[in-house]
Amino acid sequence: MDKQTRNRRIFIAIFILFVALFAFISYDMSSRTTAPWNKPKQLNRALPGATPDSDSLLLDSLLEEVK
Repeated sequence: MDKQTRNRRIFIAIFILFVALFAFISYDMSSRTTAPWNKPKQLNRALPGATPDSDSLLLDSLLEEVK
């Protein structure tokens, strides 16, 4: 009975560590990526002044203003 309790505690500890690691990796990935609807804002932040405020020919969808 004592060995079964010990194995259960080891399993629970490993499970908690796995979930914590997975949560950390998920948070890290989400903080480093940009949502598709924020891509134009990211472009302006990364290269300020490199792109015009609006696409006068309406050819580039990346420059389309997000509403």
